[in-house]
Amino acid sequence: MGLLERRVIVFDFDGTIADTKASIISTATSVLVAWGLPAEELPRMGEIIGPPFPQAFEQVFGLSHADAVEVTRRYRSIYHHLGLTAWPAFPGMVELLVELRSAGRTLAVASSKQASLVRRGLADNGILDLFATVRAKESDSEGTKTNAIMRALDDMGVGPGDAVMVGDRFHDVEAARACDLPCVGVLYGGTADRSELAEAGAAAIAESTGELREILVP
Repeated sequence: MGLLERRVIVFDFDGTIADTKASIISTATSVLVAWGLPAEELPRMGEIIGPPFPQAFEQVFGLSHADAVEVTRRYRSIYHHLGLTAWPAFPGMVELLVELRSAGRTLAVASSKQASLVRRGLADNGILDLFATVRAKESDSEGTKTNAIMRALDDMGVGPGDAVMVGDRFHDVEAARACDLPCVGVLYGGTADRSELAEAGAAAIAESTGELREILVP
């Protein structure tokens, strides 16, 4: 089944629906600099977008689990007090989501972000009601992006053959493939380059929300 025929579209949140890169990096930078992260490590900060916290701080900067948990606590103590300017929907995204719903498509979110923040971000943008289900982390002990996608599909009572994923990092592409879903990779969030998404196996790649529309709308 082609991408246009799949009636369910599962979206990632950070870097896909919402432009969160700047707020995530600025918040994490302030915390990690105060923590004592060497200046030469700062250019790698963009790599924390995609993996779940606190694991991202372990994977990217080699922090121990205990230190990563504490850095995550400090990060969230700042990030939770931010507002819509920290997670605005990308230009054209709201219109695309409305169009997809009007065309009879069913929308969902599967994210590695905290569920409360994902729902808040969607609500702040006025689009929470467009999604049939939102699956994200209720706690840091929860599982992988693959699990989030599978739970979203289960919520809607659909199989992989009915759905397509949209995401901005190789984590999204690999998780979708593990669930037997094709994944459309997006570049407009500035979190990955084309080669990362292509090498992970993206079924298509969009440079803008306009290009994403061309891929998803008949």
